[in-house]
Amino acid sequence: MIELRTPEYRRAAFALAFGSFLVFCNLYLFQPMLPLFADSFHVSATKVNWLLAASTLGMAISLLPWALLSERFGRRPVIVVSLMMMPLVGFLSLFFSSFWGLVALRGAMGIALAGFAAVAVAYMADEFSPTALVVAVGGYISANSLGGIVGRLTGGFMSEHIGWQGAVVGMAIFTTVGALMVHALLPNQRHFKPTKSSLISQISSIVNHLQTPVLWVAMLIGGLNFALFVNIYSVTTFRLIAEPFHLPVSIASAIFVCYLAGTFSSRLSGRWANRYSPISGMYLGTVVTLLGVLVASIESEITVVLGLLIVSGGAFFTHSLAYGWVSRKATHSKAAATALYLCHYYIGGSLGGFYLIGCWEYGGWTAVTFGALTLGVLMFFLIYLLKAKHSAVLVEQNT
Repeated sequence: MIELRTPEYRRAAFALAFGSFLVFCNLYLFQPMLPLFADSFHVSATKVNWLLAASTLGMAISLLPWALLSERFGRRPVIVVSLMMMPLVGFLSLFFSSFWGLVALRGAMGIALAGFAAVAVAYMADEFSPTALVVAVGGYISANSLGGIVGRLTGGFMSEHIGWQGAVVGMAIFTTVGALMVHALLPNQRHFKPTKSSLISQISSIVNHLQTPVLWVAMLIGGLNFALFVNIYSVTTFRLIAEPFHLPVSIASAIFVCYLAGTFSSRLSGRWANRYSPISGMYLGTVVTLLGVLVASIESEITVVLGLLIVSGGAFFTHSLAYGWVSRKATHSKAAATALYLCHYYIGGSLGGFYLIGCWEYGGWTAVTFGALTLGVLMFFLIYLLKAKHSAVLVEQNT
């Protein structure tokens, strides 16, 4: 097994973190451009959300097929193919000028991204020691947040100065170089054992994961957490370009720097899990997230930024713990288990966009705050349920 602080660990952890960085750069490239696309295509804020939702939904529905392929052919080949597909889809999107054509290409981008996202943590679970796995997942999630920041800033600043096509070309070139780097650095797997099971058997494993409460409830927590977190940013972009702020898109997109708080907190999550417990950390992360929502509700640029920093720190802390929980608690078909978590995660993000943007169009930021707090209450209930189910499993194992 790859042990913490060894040269092989640093090489593998960096390659996977950088691949994650590329994935999230591409996933969120269009998010800060949503107000510009709404004006350009003359569509509502809710409708233009399809440009973000298509990629997250495309990712969500493709995670399990990619995971099943990796159980047969290995994690590393799926990782490499996925990364190489991303710039290809990016270049293809330049040839689509209609709104729904662009939505379709963003869906295809989600499918390409899903391969890496579905199996990266499963690669870690196969190859890393338990202690190294917890720390590596935290670093991997940190790379998610950095990729989200860079992708959004690239989209916001470049689209305003050279158009969305220029942003897409720049990202595609960068992704091509990065994919080649990951291919060169990522070690071959030594502990992976390909499955010879049939498709029916693999589907049975997926159903088994969904019927295991200590896994499925954690997946639901991840979905609600992401529904709240990522879409607070989408709505804030619309908020900042409207009254009373009237900021240009390039400046409004700078709010995504607040993701850096998530980069920091996700690194801390592994240490928290090893010292205390993941469930107590999920409670803490949710409390922090909701505190950030309340701070952001105050009508000033400073409190909006401060609120988003707090939201990011809490949400990434919860996500890292829930994600790591599923990868550790799954006793078989780990790639399918982590893919199922991400499936819930991105479906939550997709549906949450229509929910919170709908709140914005209906009742402004007051309605958004109420909608976000409602999601937080549901998360508290699910964390309590996860604790109860886990305690019941421990009692059963000790009798």
